[in-house]
Amino acid sequence: MGIFTHHRRWILLILCVVTVVVGCTRFIKQGNQQATQHNVVIFVADGLRPTSINATDTPTLQEIREKGVNFVNSHSLFPTFTTANASAIATGHYLGDTGDFSNTIKVNAPVKSAKNSLVPFLENNAVLQEVNKQFGANYLNEISLIATAKKAGFSTAVVGKIGPVLIQDVTQQNGEPTILFDDATGTPTGIPLSSEITTLLTKNSLPLATPSRGANGKAGDSKTPGTKVANSVQQQYFADVTTKVILPLFQQRQKPFVLVYWSRDPDGTQHNHGDSLNKLVPGINGPTVQAARQNTDKNLAQIRTALKQLGLEATTDIFVTADHGFSTLSKESKTSYAATLTYADVPKGFLPPGFVAIDLAHDLKLSLFDPDAQNTPVNPIQGTYSKNGVIGKDPNKPDIIVAANGGSDLLYLVNAANNKAYAQKIIDSLLKQDYVSGLFVDDTLGAIPGTLPLSTVYLRGTARTPIPSIVVNFRSFDTGCGNPTACGVDVADTGLQQGQGIHGSFSRADTYNTMAAIGPDFKQGYQDLTPVSNADVAPTLAKVLNLNLPAQGKLVGRVMSEALIGGPDSIKSNSQTLTSQPAANGLKTILKYQTIEAIRYFDSAGFTGRTLGL
Repeated sequence: MGIFTHHRRWILLILCVVTVVVGCTRFIKQGNQQATQHNVVIFVADGLRPTSINATDTPTLQEIREKGVNFVNSHSLFPTFTTANASAIATGHYLGDTGDFSNTIKVNAPVKSAKNSLVPFLENNAVLQEVNKQFGANYLNEISLIATAKKAGFSTAVVGKIGPVLIQDVTQQNGEPTILFDDATGTPTGIPLSSEITTLLTKNSLPLATPSRGANGKAGDSKTPGTKVANSVQQQYFADVTTKVILPLFQQRQKPFVLVYWSRDPDGTQHNHGDSLNKLVPGINGPTVQAARQNTDKNLAQIRTALKQLGLEATTDIFVTADHGFSTLSKESKTSYAATLTYADVPKGFLPPGFVAIDLAHDLKLSLFDPDAQNTPVNPIQGTYSKNGVIGKDPNKPDIIVAANGGSDLLYLVNAANNKAYAQKIIDSLLKQDYVSGLFVDDTLGAIPGTLPLSTVYLRGTARTPIPSIVVNFRSFDTGCGNPTACGVDVADTGLQQGQGIHGSFSRADTYNTMAAIGPDFKQGYQDLTPVSNADVAPTLAKVLNLNLPAQGKLVGRVMSEALIGGPDSIKSNSQTLTSQPAANGLKTILKYQTIEAIRYFDSAGFTGRTLGL
């Protein structure tokens, strides 16, 4: 009996030791997992072209490309606009799912904060919040990476350009728990900050309101050059908020985090610059835009330095992307009726803003109205025009609504929806214009010669917002600098001047965006030749953060596994071309793209000889 008791004591002792060891092992394992849980900084350099990165102007960006991953086969989504690609970066979905088809889209009801327009410009918090309410409290119909990380207990923040900032967590209505800073912070339309953040701002001698762009916000006019300075003051504020308030707070919380920094430069400066008034050269390759690139790189360098000083560098991945590429703006056409008329602030022979609406109304013998001014009649013969257009006999029962965006426009057939015969009349009118290069038509209208369906470019999915009937791509070319994507030119429907900057087309200069990454989850010194796009950003970062992104639609990007440590050396892709049936005048919309399994990466599209990169 004594022997059995002795053995039992030893057994119990061994069990206790095993229990302690197992418990310690679990604790150590959990501790290691907590210690190695990584963070993510997404740095969006709005409108930064890969060709403009170099060791002199952008040493930080150059270093990330050389020491980390350089995505040399990168893509913006078409239409190549900011809010559209912001929706993709936020959710990992193509535009057919997010419904953010361009910066200006048609919605279901007039938006009060956009002068009661049916085609509001989305780079505005009040507009985004109103549009949200029209579409089930989430116009994107998808959950973003930021919202997913927040729900999982991460610290989250988005800083920078108004519009894309709120889109990263579009259902948020106050300053907690995602920290949001943009142009409107501290104003009635700004997203309120928490008391914790306002206290930290004051402690660090930072204003509670974002400074304005100042001179950088001045675009000039047809006789007055635009800005000659970068957006330095405003972005220095954003960089200081990020490095002196947000990152130290996140480090103090000892929780993983996701931070998005959306740099308005070089985009804002490229749009407004005054280096090339009414001239295509130097266009966006002048000294003011160079200063904007340097400003962008300075902000990124400040963020990297702060991560290092806070001891966060080793556990933080930095993913750099640009929402789109960029081109110089042209307003020339030899076929446009609109360009033959005289306007107060448009050089003789140049295209006025809203030229597509003017030309269509003229060809269809219909009246034109301004949706952004209570449907006031527009009479181009008397020198008036409008940015967007309502076409029809009665503005309250329009035939067509034109959302003018820049390098491409959206047309919505209203009373004539699903009317193929009427769509054909519109297509016939557009095919006559030398400024058109490629047309995409809603699949419900059937096959129309000279055009391709919206579904071919992933513009038809589970979107809640109205689907455009026709997407008009404009002509693009280059000025002959020897590197076409570095000196691309778009004809564009905009109030900016010839020689200033624009984007939005299916030119390779606009679809070719900057993408690079560095950090503990990414390979070092790796040049990624595989096609990637902005739709791949969220899935990839969700993967490294062990987050599960929910999805409503199926138009989703992929995990860029080849760029991750332990991933394959490369992934097989194919190059393909899709060509429409010829129109009566012989024009065919041609689409060049690459594929990885079922995912498409769009290079360029348009008519032969009218699209750069085709």
